[in-house]
Amino acid sequence: MSQAVGAGETVTRPASQTRPPRAHDLSAREAISIAARSAKLREELARHQRHTREAFTVGPRRWRVSYYAGGDEVAQVVVDESESEPVEVWTGPQVAWEMARGSPGAFGRRVNAPYIWIPLMVAFLVPFVDWRRPLRLLHLDLVVLLSFSVSHLFFNRGEIFTSVPLVYPVLGYLLARMLLLSYVRRFRSPESLRPLVPVAFLGTALVFLIGFRLGLNLTSSNVIDVGYSGVIGADLLTSGEGLYGNFPGDNAAGDTYGPVSYYAYVPFELALPWSGSWDGLPAAHAAAIFFDLATILGLLLAGRRLREGGPGKDLGVVLAYAWAAYPYTTFVLNSNANDSLVAMLLVYAFVFSQSSRLRGALLVLAGAAKFAPLALFPLFLGYSRRPRTALRFAGSFALVGILVVLPVALGPGLETVWDRTVGFQLGRDSPFSIWGQEEWLEPFQVAVKGLAIGLAVAVAFVPREKSPLQLAALGAAVLIALELALTHWFYLYIVWFLPFVLIALFGRERLPDAAGAPSGGADDHGLDRAREPALV
Repeated sequence: MSQAVGAGETVTRPASQTRPPRAHDLSAREAISIAARSAKLREELARHQRHTREAFTVGPRRWRVSYYAGGDEVAQVVVDESESEPVEVWTGPQVAWEMARGSPGAFGRRVNAPYIWIPLMVAFLVPFVDWRRPLRLLHLDLVVLLSFSVSHLFFNRGEIFTSVPLVYPVLGYLLARMLLLSYVRRFRSPESLRPLVPVAFLGTALVFLIGFRLGLNLTSSNVIDVGYSGVIGADLLTSGEGLYGNFPGDNAAGDTYGPVSYYAYVPFELALPWSGSWDGLPAAHAAAIFFDLATILGLLLAGRRLREGGPGKDLGVVLAYAWAAYPYTTFVLNSNANDSLVAMLLVYAFVFSQSSRLRGALLVLAGAAKFAPLALFPLFLGYSRRPRTALRFAGSFALVGILVVLPVALGPGLETVWDRTVGFQLGRDSPFSIWGQEEWLEPFQVAVKGLAIGLAVAVAFVPREKSPLQLAALGAAVLIALELALTHWFYLYIVWFLPFVLIALFGRERLPDAAGAPSGGADDHGLDRAREPALV
């Protein structure tokens, strides 16, 4: 993700410092004089012995005055001529990072409104509360998943030095929970899930949620830079132009993702061609809707992957409903981001995990979209208990990886592709992690990275035989550990691990059958028994 969240304003340097430009009442010098009234600006400039300043027009009757020290922009003031005073003053990371400013609806537009967000939270939690057993750990799990919203509240206010630290206890809890589900028998014993409403009602509610979320996407959503990047990349691919190092100036770093992030947008860009500007981008909307619906379908299939017959169908409905009700999946959908593409591919890698070849192909596709899923390679390799099937997995992974990377690397070369993608990601700074906010934490970040790498390798061997639910729980653990180590973290990344977390949490539950008796629990296809049909 780059620093922009939408189409930027046109910034123009005026021809004269003393005469007002066309459609303006103030001159640049007068705009600078008004900007200097800001106490917040004066406080920031007091930290810099020397600074320069320059005024730009940013649309009718608006000015942006930028202040520079040591070659960096250290403050930015927006002056509105109709008010003749500073209306926005940005310092610190909010100068370079537009997304840190708490602009209303910058991500997802209306989905952030309390009258939408809170009902989604209620819809996600309440159906699964068992009032007869209020101390169930599942209740806490669901509340913790929703508690990202506390951090998000401060983010929407532009208070990133409060919002960012609040993310880490949540990620830490989820990591510990997934590891306990994987390794401690007491935490993975099956329990009976008694939803407040019948599963059939959840199926009906799922249909309603899908319609509501699609309507919200089409009427009140925006396309942030990652969705714009997908459309640009698709246009470059279909026109035969080079993908990497060829993006337009309004999204110059948009080629930071793997090639699958652009291949996936090709059919949508062909059907809804790009206009050449950061407009409504209908292709990005269509792609985001498809990724989301395909993920829901994948979770329906995941239930049948875990259990046969009616219990599998019911579990699939529960998983799909939980995805659709969880606020952050709507947040991703309404931002028209590409992160649900990762979720979609990982869900199908789980659904088809019995096939070593399909498991390898789908995992590398996810990793060639955004690189985090590549950390799952040891786990998915170790899921094959026989050397022959492990070789099939590795061969499929390598072959598909070559097929998706080679066409876009032939022109610019692998070095350019690396520099524009992984190299850019490794070298970026960001205020959206404690590591980016506090330089003194760097040794601790190195330690967390080492632990994340160690976990990713260790899960390939321990346990030696894994059940499907262990595959999901450990997959979630590896991705969460990786996110704990990232220099740049954002709420969109929650959906990378969410499907595995939902599968691990709900897959161990016995759902009531038509007569109200529990059926199809973890004893049959869960964490305690690593039964799998022969892998192919």
